[in-house]
Amino acid sequence: MKIPSLLSSALIGAVASARSMTPMATIAAARLAHRRTSGELLLLDRPVVKAGALAMGLGELAGDKMKTAPDRTVFLGLLARVMSAGIAGAALAPKGRERAGAAVAVATAVPLAYLTLAARKQAMARIGQTRSGLIEDALIVAAGAAIVALSTRPQQA
Repeated sequence: MKIPSLLSSALIGAVASARSMTPMATIAAARLAHRRTSGELLLLDRPVVKAGALAMGLGELAGDKMKTAPDRTVFLGLLARVMSAGIAGAALAPKGRERAGAAVAVATAVPLAYLTLAARKQAMARIGQTRSGLIEDALIVAAGAAIVALSTRPQQA
């Protein structure tokens, strides 16, 4: 199954709305699995950048459960979402449409960050910060992995 045109970019933007580093981490994991994106993304072909993206993705998953974790809509949280969604959205866009893919991903990530924050706060009130975070992690990581798996192809030898 192939996801059409810029839909992959919009979907990865939705992932970035809840977990800013997951889009980059899932694309880095795909690169490590020798999968290619349709859009050009030379940045994640560097081993140190791939490792860094994976480490930041894991770190975010752990840090999100801390009582001192800031809301995803603070300036730095939104900036991280813009950067990660933009890079991932460009990578998943059709070749030659990377800028449009980045724009679509960012336009999806930023407003949805406010909606996913509201949903998370409701869940936290019901089941607590850790449990709501673990559930959100599972949903977002699974969504990111599925989007990237459906939007990439095996690397040619």
